[in-house]
Amino acid sequence: MAKTRTLIDPVTRIEGHLRIELEVENDKVTDAWVSGTLFRGLELIMKGRAPQDAFFISQRICGVCPVSHGHTSTMATDKAFNIAIPNNARIIRNLIEGAQFLHSHILWFYQLAALDWIDASKALKANVADTHALAEKAGTSGADFGAVQKHLKALVDGGQMSIFSGAWFGNDAYAKKMPPELNLIAVAHYLEALHMQSEASAVAAIMGGKMPHIMTSIPGGTTFVPTEEKLDGILFRLLKVRDWVQNTMIPDTLAIAPFYPEALGYGQGVGKFLAYGVFEAKSMKASDRYLPPGVIRSGLKVEDVDQSKILEFVDSSFYEAQDGNKNPAVGSTHPIAPVYDTEKSGGKYSWSKSPRYDGVPLEVGGLSRMLVAYLRGVPRVKELVDGALKALGAAGKPEVLVSTLGRVAGRNLEALYVGELMIDQVNELIANLKGGDSKFFQSYNDDQGAGVGMWEAPRGALLHATNVKNHKIENYQCIVPSTWNISPRTKDGVRGPMEQALIGNPCTNLKQPLEALRTVHSFDPCIACAVHVTSVKTGAETTIWTGPAMGVR
Repeated sequence: MAKTRTLIDPVTRIEGHLRIELEVENDKVTDAWVSGTLFRGLELIMKGRAPQDAFFISQRICGVCPVSHGHTSTMATDKAFNIAIPNNARIIRNLIEGAQFLHSHILWFYQLAALDWIDASKALKANVADTHALAEKAGTSGADFGAVQKHLKALVDGGQMSIFSGAWFGNDAYAKKMPPELNLIAVAHYLEALHMQSEASAVAAIMGGKMPHIMTSIPGGTTFVPTEEKLDGILFRLLKVRDWVQNTMIPDTLAIAPFYPEALGYGQGVGKFLAYGVFEAKSMKASDRYLPPGVIRSGLKVEDVDQSKILEFVDSSFYEAQDGNKNPAVGSTHPIAPVYDTEKSGGKYSWSKSPRYDGVPLEVGGLSRMLVAYLRGVPRVKELVDGALKALGAAGKPEVLVSTLGRVAGRNLEALYVGELMIDQVNELIANLKGGDSKFFQSYNDDQGAGVGMWEAPRGALLHATNVKNHKIENYQCIVPSTWNISPRTKDGVRGPMEQALIGNPCTNLKQPLEALRTVHSFDPCIACAVHVTSVKTGAETTIWTGPAMGVR
């Protein structure tokens, strides 16, 4: 069979603007090009601003993980001015960050990724009594399944699928053996997830002043001073979300996964991982973080992170050559006009740079963090991962997590770990306050200095580097998680993690490449999507839009 190309541009159910071009032969993806099609220029906006502004401005990089950008920016400034923040500020920053992780993980699994695995249209065929029985058997929470089914039927009869518009329901790549009752359970929990997201965001808003774009985690500590009433509200909501993740999200994952065993066999990517670590312990040492840092470059062996080994390249990116081969601490950003045609652009096809660690591409994200923590021997992570592997029939084989389905499972397990950790963090803060510790902010001088913040957003490793002279930011650089994952080729032709993960994916329906979309969504790319299909042999091209009013033209 002749090779064909399919182009997804833009990809929906993500944040931002992303273009995926696939070469397909014999129903498998044989090559891939991933293009970030959005230039933000936030690094340029930082120049000449007061260093304190970076915390507020950097959060505008992303509407989904602004907290992480704010915290990483603040950490860079803290380091530039040699600030040691108070212990209570550490806990409060952890809590705000954890609330955002919970919000983002729930949002990503149910609203962004689940519709690649769940055919909501089949839920109409479910028997409600059998659905309750299946939920009990699967150990997942119940719901008013009859009311949900009735509501869904009204949407279908009205010809308006509302929030379910744009999915490829009916695609042959959906598991044929998955019972309609499991689809109905997932739809009911999809709707509950909307409420759970808001509960998690409320926790961040209580401490951050508002959400998104919090106001309180400024250089030097925090401006949030907890009261008994606010601590009650935080703890109540965290317990509610933790219980829901434990009793709904995890059982749902384990109930759906066995219907897609083939998804443990593709989407491996580069098989190399990076995590900077997240959630500070009292020592404030990166190595002591509750999710520790590490690099996995060979097999399942973890090594320490060396920031000096990170370089960014621009061989395939819309930047001037002078921006390439630089560590982010001294990086630069000089954009050029984009041309989405590699023959006319000299091989350039993305706004994303290509970060490499000691010359090799690394995957970042929830799976990376959980693998590093597993290999570092974090007890609760080992317990969660080993339990999930046993449930999936892969006991003692953590390597199966290096796949499209494993990427999903790993991040969902992390949601439970974070939920549990946040309960501990609230109780630690309460104990501190009862012990008389009332310090939340450390004053400082802001003349000049350089600092690098290395932290984690829900989507992965996040780095901000700032250089301050005479009270002004002279230079500012970021490497965001998706820059690692969607990075384009370097001059040696080595693909980035997502491009590599797409190679070998099944692609039986060129107009609806659902398996490839699962792999793309498993990374939770932060960038936005449509799909073209081009026949190299005939030159025919089809463009498929996957937006709210999806159609084919």
